[in-house]
Amino acid sequence: MGKSNMRPFNYTRNNVEKIAKLFPDVIVEKRDGNGELKKIIDFDLLRQELSDESSCTENERYNLTWPGKKTAAAAVNAPAYKTLYAVKKGSADWDNTQNIYIEGDSIDALKILQENYFNKIKCIYIDPPYNTGKTFIYNDKFKSSKNKYSRQLSMRYDYAGGISFDNSELSGKINDCWLSMMYSRLRLARNLLRDDGVIFISIDDNEIHNLRKICDEIFGAGNFLGCFVINMTPNARDYGHIGKMHEYALFYAKKISETITFMLPDSEKKFKYSDEFGGLNIHPLYNSNVAFNSVNRPNLYYPFYLLPDSKIAGDFYEISLKKSKGSIEIYPPISIKGDAQFVWRWCKEKSEINLNKEIIGYKTAGGGYRIVQKMRTAKKLIRSLILDKDITSRKGTAEIEELFGKKIFSFPKPLKLIYNFCKISLGPSDIVLDFFAGSATTAHAVMKLNAEDGKNRKYIIVQLPEKLPEDSEAYKAGYKNICEIGRERIRRAAKKIQAETGAGIDYGFRLFKII
Repeated sequence: MGKSNMRPFNYTRNNVEKIAKLFPDVIVEKRDGNGELKKIIDFDLLRQELSDESSCTENERYNLTWPGKKTAAAAVNAPAYKTLYAVKKGSADWDNTQNIYIEGDSIDALKILQENYFNKIKCIYIDPPYNTGKTFIYNDKFKSSKNKYSRQLSMRYDYAGGISFDNSELSGKINDCWLSMMYSRLRLARNLLRDDGVIFISIDDNEIHNLRKICDEIFGAGNFLGCFVINMTPNARDYGHIGKMHEYALFYAKKISETITFMLPDSEKKFKYSDEFGGLNIHPLYNSNVAFNSVNRPNLYYPFYLLPDSKIAGDFYEISLKKSKGSIEIYPPISIKGDAQFVWRWCKEKSEINLNKEIIGYKTAGGGYRIVQKMRTAKKLIRSLILDKDITSRKGTAEIEELFGKKIFSFPKPLKLIYNFCKISLGPSDIVLDFFAGSATTAHAVMKLNAEDGKNRKYIIVQLPEKLPEDSEAYKAGYKNICEIGRERIRRAAKKIQAETGAGIDYGFRLFKII
């Protein structure tokens, strides 16, 4: 007899499918004891669908949760059973360098760093796995046994005892593995940041919505500084239904009230005027924000007196805070809508110090008069939309090829992106941490920045020694894991920067392995 294709009728599954047609929002996916995905009914959601408003719970709150969140939170407080083992032979200039390269899992590294670097890191940059459906690895220690946890989350263990999740078998909605991995690490990372510190996190469309919610919970929604949109692929990745060109980077502060950042050079800045100190532009001295007016800022509302017979040059005139014969009285203007009296940006005391130096009178094309400030800076705030040609995936790949003579690393971040993040966030001797270091672009960026201005910024980078495929160009070139590529990049980049600039900065690193 041939094999029958008939299976026993599953009443539960049939009923779930019926309810799913009526109320699709109450159906969730969950793994059973064998690690298989099953569609089940969320009875709280079903009760909400079938209840009137008066029966809704009063304890509702907005939050992001997932299977394993409590376990991930517990992992943050679990003791660190591992330690750092110094590897002087693999280091560069061990006796003199202040930079650190840690080979091992980031969860262990972040716990170990708590003792000596708690509240001492000025900037964190990470480029974590994007959860695109490919395998990613991490090594979290949970209370349940490996076999039990493996069955629950459909994972397998890699060569180093790390947990390798194959997300390709999961639906797009199943991302609890990635969420747990990021949640525990970001909780620990926040502890390391100084109160004036910031964090940048690269990400793409797959998880930006969840990452934003996690960061809001850990860092606080009020500490969200912005989201960069980066044109990483100008020619687009033409697959699916939309040609993808961009990625993102989330930007958070530890405490926004204490955050310190710096401006970037503006190479396109043009100056229309000049004086004995150099080029300048002008900007009206009044504050055009209607939130500040003569009622709530009376100390910023006072007259200037322009002297029409005392011309400085061109359309510029001397000004005074004292009325004199023939002088023209000038107050801040009224808003266009006429609903607010503007005030000056400077108080009277500051204006008096800078009279006819940094603030002067100006005659407009229409014949009116203004008080203007001389603007000499050739800098600007970093922009949220990043379109630079030097900040693309292709540029990052070309930088690796230039150093190694071949393409040995996929999708490295472009140097200028992390360089800019470091430049706006790091003071002369501050520390940057990157615990998804990859090809060590962050270390390269710090060396480049120090070589330009002679400062002593330092880096701590962490990378799991993921094995490279034996058929890869990197493996054929003699590199067995990602860490070997990263360390060699630092050496080669250091040699290149030193040859180009001659700068005597810290080009070394101390290598530690987690054991």
